[in-house]
Amino acid sequence: MSAQPRLKHQVPDGDGGAFLGVMHSARGFQWRERLQPAGRLTADAIAQRHGLPEILGRVLAARGIGVDEVETVLDPTLKALMPDPSTLKGMDEAAERLAQAVKSRKPVAIFGDYDVDGACSSALMKRFLDHHGVPARIYIPDRIFEGYGPNPAAIETLVKEGAQLIVTVDCGTTSFEPLAAAHKLKTDVIVIDHHQADEQLPPAVAVVNPNRQDCLSGQGHLCAAGVVFLVLVATQRVLRRDGHYAATGLDEPPMLGELDLVALATVADVVPLVGLNRAYVTQGLKVMRQRRNIGLKALFDVAGLDAAPTTYHLGFILGPRINAGGRIGDAALGARLLATNDDTEAAKIAALLDKLNRERKAIETEMLEAAMAEADAMIEADPDLPVLIVGSAAWHKGVVGLVASRLTERFRRPSCVISWEEEAGAEGQGTGSLRSIAGIDIGTAVRMAMSKGLLVKGGGHAMAAGLTVTRQNFDPLREFLTGQLRAKARTARDSAALEVDGALVPAAANDALIALLERAGPYGQGNPQPRFAFPSHRVRFAKIVGEAHVRCVLEAADGGRLEAIAFRAAGQPLGDLLMGASGMPLHVAGYLRKDTWGGRNRIEVQIDDAADPRRQR
Repeated sequence: MSAQPRLKHQVPDGDGGAFLGVMHSARGFQWRERLQPAGRLTADAIAQRHGLPEILGRVLAARGIGVDEVETVLDPTLKALMPDPSTLKGMDEAAERLAQAVKSRKPVAIFGDYDVDGACSSALMKRFLDHHGVPARIYIPDRIFEGYGPNPAAIETLVKEGAQLIVTVDCGTTSFEPLAAAHKLKTDVIVIDHHQADEQLPPAVAVVNPNRQDCLSGQGHLCAAGVVFLVLVATQRVLRRDGHYAATGLDEPPMLGELDLVALATVADVVPLVGLNRAYVTQGLKVMRQRRNIGLKALFDVAGLDAAPTTYHLGFILGPRINAGGRIGDAALGARLLATNDDTEAAKIAALLDKLNRERKAIETEMLEAAMAEADAMIEADPDLPVLIVGSAAWHKGVVGLVASRLTERFRRPSCVISWEEEAGAEGQGTGSLRSIAGIDIGTAVRMAMSKGLLVKGGGHAMAAGLTVTRQNFDPLREFLTGQLRAKARTARDSAALEVDGALVPAAANDALIALLERAGPYGQGNPQPRFAFPSHRVRFAKIVGEAHVRCVLEAADGGRLEAIAFRAAGQPLGDLLMGASGMPLHVAGYLRKDTWGGRNRIEVQIDDAADPRRQR
């Protein structure tokens, strides 16, 4: 079958189930077939009942999709997947108070986070309030001087400026002291968040967070913008119930037109693309293609993006530019860009964010080189080290999360990168960002360290967290995290595998296959993009291009060829293997992608790993 190729299954006997017999890849993985034997019957049933090609049935079944779920997975709509907002704890109280603010048109302050999710959440709330004529101001804390989340000084400032209601978005769940300050000033607060929560919650009119311990909504996979969208839908429902639109003659806000911001936040915050999130991203991309949001349109233009947006563009083109303001510039730039309806302002902010993003890349490169050297020495001293904790007073606070991600990717273990204040005293503080690997809940570990008094501040998710620590508590923190994670890290590394959806040859990597695979998208966290192996392909013309990428050509035994690229692989084991192949056959694994840069329209492989067939025994 040419347009819809059958996948090859090559799992030799006696190798522990390793795909293509790969036990030790360049990145240290064993390769495994993603679809386990027990799922093959499900794959066949999906293909037969829904009249789908075999390859699509296998991809769906390998991601845990049941026969009865196929329709909503292939066509994720809000109608099918969005719950009644009232199923979220605190939702009704939040909607009633927001509706009251709309009807009274009293000033509202929106306190957001400085990342993409925070910017999108803040913009969503402001656009909704602007539509209803409510005076609204966005406040994003300075990453360097204020850190994450509300602080008493900022709360007092907002109240003095006239805020009658403060809405925190993508933050606030653990902000006990700042929210107590608001309560003391007799100012209502609504918290809309998605971060992990302790049993005790801060004082507020409502805390809407699907990850609070008493919320049974089952929507814990949502990012903050996804929760904000539900809050706004619930508020609109209250206003409709109370006859507000009929009484004022005001049109109801076109909420579906705001899904582009929800989609951007969902992808950029790397939350699982399951359930409602699939509908958010699928429908949001449709809205984004219309380029209705003035700020997003300006960002597309400055990035030279004229193709239809995909999750790749959201995560790697738009997201980093919006984040750049919070990392090394004005933290409020991203939120202002996404909230504005002024073309001139949008163009100015987009150009500034693009410039800041280039500066961020240069800073990241310099920091990463130093962090890698420090991490290498630590691993050499203790190969079983469960968590990497590195820091420097010379490092920029806004880039520590990116460097932590790179360390985790390179060394396959949780990483914490800390930017220390200049003061060398015991009370001098460091701001750190952590990233983790599957199987290790770093957010819980940070909250435990917080409860033991080792941190000034801390919180986050299973895969990412942040903290503030004093110099005198640094060694106790390192000992605590090392002891807490050692057994878990060893288990996680030992069980780590690179999952492969099947084997292909270049002739099968065509437009028809790409279109078929896109039906099971959008892909991302929780719904991994299909990864294919190219068995015993010769690596030709390998060269280093751009920022440490390795580009080459894969050549099959029948002469078929496919261009390929391994991002950030130069100087790493994967890049060394590709550069040293000298035409020898390698097993190569990666993702198929369409390269449309510079007007091109070709399919290439984004190489994720490779293995020498001769070294697997």
